[in-house]
Amino acid sequence: MTGRLLVARHHVPQVVTQHSGQTMNRIHPKSLLHSKWTKRKIQNKEKHFVVTQVEFDEDQNVTLCIVQAVINHNEYSIDWRTLKAPEQWRCGWQ
Repeated sequence: MTGRLLVARHHVPQVVTQHSGQTMNRIHPKSLLHSKWTKRKIQNKEKHFVVTQVEFDEDQNVTLCIVQAVINHNEYSIDWRTLKAPEQWRCGWQ
């Protein structure tokens, strides 16, 4: 029998869990800009957000992260690491 042997390769994502058992949101600083987020605790009817500005220092560390509420365009400066906390944020719009 002649032919090719095809091997399926599946990407297995790494799962990072916190002490509470929830999976942390995985985000790399370079992919922050224009990413979409859903806030868990809604205030002022602001639920969905987009990262509109990210600044880096000379060592490529994030020095500024601005999110904008979709509903009213209010902007907030946040620590980008809070986006990793699943009790505060969900990746995407849900």
